[in-house]
Amino acid sequence: MSFLDSLNISGSALTAERLRMDVISENIANAQTTRTDSGDPYRRKLVTYECADTPESFRSMLEGKISGSGAGGVKVTGIVEDAAPFPEEYDPTSPDADDRGYVRRPNVDLLKETVDMMAASRAYDANLTAFENEKEMAQKAIEAGR
Repeated sequence: MSFLDSLNISGSALTAERLRMDVISENIANAQTTRTDSGDPYRRKLVTYECADTPESFRSMLEGKISGSGAGGVKVTGIVEDAAPFPEEYDPTSPDADDRGYVRRPNVDLLKETVDMMAASRAYDANLTAFENEKEMAQKAIEAGR
């Protein structure tokens, strides 16, 4: 694995985690949105990832990394909507209430979003630290070569 490969791996992870944090922020911002353009409540979104190089099995990727072949990294494959049902709340005074007086609420759980944001933030910080360490090692290698 070359020096640039390790920077590319960390960089791809930073990009993926940044997008994940943006999507989580959107979920939190819309946690009270009971009506979207489609007429339904806001539906929670999730980011999906995969290995940037190949969609092979984990075993083959691990064997490739042990033997030193392949660069790795991560890429976002999409942003999908959570299929969880919308919770209902009794509020007959709401303009979004159905004929029974129930309002369908977004399927966003603020506690779950907070935990996901903390995990994404920590993953981002870990990859940033790795990136900085890789850069520092390269600088020291250049200084040693002088």
